[in-house]
Amino acid sequence: MVTSSPLRDGRSIPAVGFGVYKVDDAEAATAVGTALAAGYRHVDTAEMYGNERGVGAAVRASGLDRDDVFVTTKVWNDHQGRDATLRAFDASLERLGMDAVDLYLIHWPAAANDRYIETWRTLVELHDSGRARSIGVSNFQVPHLERLIDETGQVPVLNQVERHPWLPQCELIEFHARHDIVTGAWSPLGRGRLVDEPVLTRIAERHGVSVAQVLVRWNVQQGVVVLPKSVTPSRIRSNLDVDGFALTQDDLDAIATLESGQRTGSHPDSVA
Repeated sequence: MVTSSPLRDGRSIPAVGFGVYKVDDAEAATAVGTALAAGYRHVDTAEMYGNERGVGAAVRASGLDRDDVFVTTKVWNDHQGRDATLRAFDASLERLGMDAVDLYLIHWPAAANDRYIETWRTLVELHDSGRARSIGVSNFQVPHLERLIDETGQVPVLNQVERHPWLPQCELIEFHARHDIVTGAWSPLGRGRLVDEPVLTRIAERHGVSVAQVLVRWNVQQGVVVLPKSVTPSRIRSNLDVDGFALTQDDLDAIATLESGQRTGSHPDSVA
């Protein structure tokens, strides 16, 4: 089974999580149940995904102890600011059916609204209360992180961003390393657009694995927490099965040639 990554607050996070973006509530309950049965112990949801109830139902139905499943959720842009964030957090806990979440994130900086500093201070309050066991951010760029740290003195444990070979986020990851921030990767398969990339298919064939497994392994091998998503049981299982091979330096060098800056999601500066 894949390892966990240490967080700066003394906790740890499983290196491969199960993402549920664009999965409806009923389907999420089934898919998360399949993932937990396959061995995943990390589920990543968000207020905006509209499937927190399904996630919570699957965790309860799994028979696993609550403390054995790492659950992440996020506050949406419309609910930034202290009072709105507190209400949004309470609503997320109610939908999940949980007393606490393992990781609570600011979903986007939404910098044009200029509320992410106040929101971050609110997340610090939630962490101090014990209801958000760890706190971090998502889709923050270096200037957002610098301001957050400078104005509050509190460093996020994790920043979850779009990351795949087209967009490896090298500068951001270097910043994270200097500040002991774990990198989380959403869209690790480029929303499926990378599965036919010839460089990756050749590497996958050499190792006898799928391109998706290569992309998950690429992140894990670099210390990045990765969040593959699927609702197909066989793919859910195979995306977690990345311990039986390691990418060589030649593999990593070949993957590095794919960098293009291409995004499959929004640029953080365009999201308000």
